[in-house]
Amino acid sequence: MATLLYRLGRFSFRRSGRIAAVWLLLLTLLGVGAATLMGPTSDKFSMPGTESQRALDDLDRQFPQAGGATGTIVVAAPEGEELDPAAVAPVVKEASETDGVTAAMDPFQTGAVSQDGRYALIQVQFDKAADEVTDAQKSAYEAVGADVEGLRVEHGGEVMGGEVEIGSTEALGVLVAAVVLVVTFGSLVAAGMTLLNALIGVAVGMAGLFSLTGVIELTSTAPVLALMLGLAVGIDYSLFITSRYRQYLAEGLQPEEAAGRATGTAGSAVVFAGATVVIALAGLSVVGIPFLSVMGLAAAGTVAVAVLVALTLLPAFLSFAGKKILPRKQRHAGGGGHTAEDGPVAEGFGFTWGRLVTKLRIPLLVIGILGLGALTLPAQDMRIALPDAGTAAEGSPAREAYDLTSEGFGEGFNGRLVAVVNGEDAQSTGAAAEKATALIKDTDGILTVAPPQLNEQGTTALLAIIPEAGPTAVATEDAVHDIRDRVADIEGADIALTGATALGIDVSEKLADALPVYLLLVVGLSILLLMLVFRSLLVPLKAALGFLLTVGATFGITVAIFQEGHLAGLVGVDTPGPLVSFLPILLIGILFGLAMDYEVFLVSRMREDFVHGADPQEAMVSGMGHNARVVTAAALIMTSVFGGFVLMDDPIIKSIGFALAVGVVIDAFVVRMALVPAVMSLLGRAAWWLPKPVDKVLPDLDIEGEKLNRQLAVETRDETPVSV
Repeated sequence: MATLLYRLGRFSFRRSGRIAAVWLLLLTLLGVGAATLMGPTSDKFSMPGTESQRALDDLDRQFPQAGGATGTIVVAAPEGEELDPAAVAPVVKEASETDGVTAAMDPFQTGAVSQDGRYALIQVQFDKAADEVTDAQKSAYEAVGADVEGLRVEHGGEVMGGEVEIGSTEALGVLVAAVVLVVTFGSLVAAGMTLLNALIGVAVGMAGLFSLTGVIELTSTAPVLALMLGLAVGIDYSLFITSRYRQYLAEGLQPEEAAGRATGTAGSAVVFAGATVVIALAGLSVVGIPFLSVMGLAAAGTVAVAVLVALTLLPAFLSFAGKKILPRKQRHAGGGGHTAEDGPVAEGFGFTWGRLVTKLRIPLLVIGILGLGALTLPAQDMRIALPDAGTAAEGSPAREAYDLTSEGFGEGFNGRLVAVVNGEDAQSTGAAAEKATALIKDTDGILTVAPPQLNEQGTTALLAIIPEAGPTAVATEDAVHDIRDRVADIEGADIALTGATALGIDVSEKLADALPVYLLLVVGLSILLLMLVFRSLLVPLKAALGFLLTVGATFGITVAIFQEGHLAGLVGVDTPGPLVSFLPILLIGILFGLAMDYEVFLVSRMREDFVHGADPQEAMVSGMGHNARVVTAAALIMTSVFGGFVLMDDPIIKSIGFALAVGVVIDAFVVRMALVPAVMSLLGRAAWWLPKPVDKVLPDLDIEGEKLNRQLAVETRDETPVSV
């Protein structure tokens, strides 16, 4: 692999103008495609194979007028007063006349008025699903009742779900990344070029993704996740290759040769690291959840583009930059290589840290493992659920409607359930609906059940159910299971429980069941891939155990803040609650790939020096000394990029950004920079042991460029340049 990438790097360096033109042309074409083909994103979470999704599908066929999105307009009188039906009637009339609305129910006719007469709920039925309701229709719905004086009118319901907007907060992460690059390289040219290269890769990936939204349904969080990962890995991959290129220049190599070798060595590690991220994200498809599969594939696509850009466009940029890629002092010295007359090379903090780890390896391991284990403890109480308006940003329309409904009626009115009764004829359907109503009313945790609503044929009935607790409460989840158990034996009709609350419970349970399987898949994959790279048995096992420590501690911290509310105000969490249901499995996939990044870049240098005859302890110190600075910079960049998304109002994106930022900090600075070298020092020569039968079976990927170095040494001796 290293030889192939070496040739690619030199080719891109020599054909820099053409390579840059190809990427810019591709960006232009995809940009035009995104502008003309881009479709809306969706907040719909479908779950094939679950009872709630089956009921929704039945509604579309048997009761289409009830299959569209619903809205709830909450009307409240001033404190101490009661609502006047005549004052509410204009709001009902305006809502019923709104474009896309098929019906708006008068609360005084349906009984949706609070006991004190101060609050009322106007149920609004749309003719299309929530993701098909246009922005203009949503705006018109939000404007209903705006001219009514003396009443408070808030708008909620599933129709209020909207796209996640990308704003200026993400730019703060990029700004911090730019500062880290300047400090790391000591050159504005090197920092700017690295950042520009990554931004072009992100732009290409995002433009391609938005071009596909016209034919593929994306959840609103998918593009943001793709942007988050594309930025982080794009900057990091460019950083790794640029750092190795500068190292070769400092050793006296010509720019073209340095670019080729940097792409062949650091580029090989980039390919492997990128492949692990892509495989882990694409592996989300095995869970069998459509929206999660699309999210994983979308993010995997941007990571793949980031790898391609780093391997081709970056060498072209290096050609444009010339010697300006070096700090001013080295530039004025001719970019020069270090000679014996120059005296010994100054060792950085990485060498000092490596030697310190060797001396303190046992205390470091004990403190590190116990500390991460303690941080993991809150994870045992982790609860997951689909987000509802109760965790939306304070002040948002959906949150205002949620809070006002809870204030007037109780939280259960925000978590309505729907029982769908399908019978062969009107008589059997009616009888089954009557039995179901009685059983459901007698279920613990249920407040009330509305009278059945029948379709025109009388073969399908809807039972609106109001639980006592909120949508994500444990009591509501228990009530859903109890209802399903109770109505399962009713004969003469098929009864299924659905609604946003039931669907959220089904999604969360399916994801929880898939989590251990996916974790086992990822850990097994990490062991296999690292065996291929390092030709060792204990190094992959150590890496996998370190990854489990990272995941456990990250889960624990995220649960403590977002679910239990400890220090929640520091990250802008208004209302603690269960973690979004797909966060744990998504976090495992992403952190796995990022953890393997740092593992490869640190340990590959250790293996390279060990293979060339260095003592195991010296090899460990050398690996830390040469790569600690770059890995530190990469981790700071990733943390800053992910941290920028914590400033967003959307609770889903906020929690994902926070968990990823914390995970990177733990994995890079605690696991990879402390525990990994401590274990490597403790194992010594045994770290590189591999059974001979396994050694013969495994292919040699040459990640470290060992074969390339031998080939170049022979060609240099024979004075025959490598043809490209």
